[in-house]
Amino acid sequence: MKCLFCGCEDSKVIDSRSADEGRTIRRRRECTNCGKRYTTYETIEDTPVLVIKTSGLRQAFDARKIKNGIIKSCEKRPVSLETIDEMVSAVAKKVYNSMEQEISSKQIGEMVMEELKKHDEVAYVRYASVYRSFKDVESFMHELQMLMDNKKI
Repeated sequence: MKCLFCGCEDSKVIDSRSADEGRTIRRRRECTNCGKRYTTYETIEDTPVLVIKTSGLRQAFDARKIKNGIIKSCEKRPVSLETIDEMVSAVAKKVYNSMEQEISSKQIGEMVMEELKKHDEVAYVRYASVYRSFKDVESFMHELQMLMDNKKI
């Protein structure tokens, strides 16, 4: 970090504090050459993740869309908003930890179903019925049978 006053690249940190609800670190520095003090901020760099839709279009990842879908599937179910937020955070974390700049909506849908399956099987089946767009009762029954088979194991 270059000193604003003399351009020297050597400085020492006098004080560090958390800012912006822990997302930023504020550092007070002193130039070792001229002795003047200045402030720097260190923040986490957000790399945007694009979602590739089934139509081929790309749009920015938005965790609110995941939350809305989970809320709809959990309607009239004993799933708290806190649990829904935890599921959304878990999916968002997986998306960002994948280190991919582009991810398919299909992958995200599978992540959501994985989380729903852990918390509420009825909500899982609701989400799966829309996500996998079951064409008939047979495909719906097949999904239910797979769920029942996994439960027996």
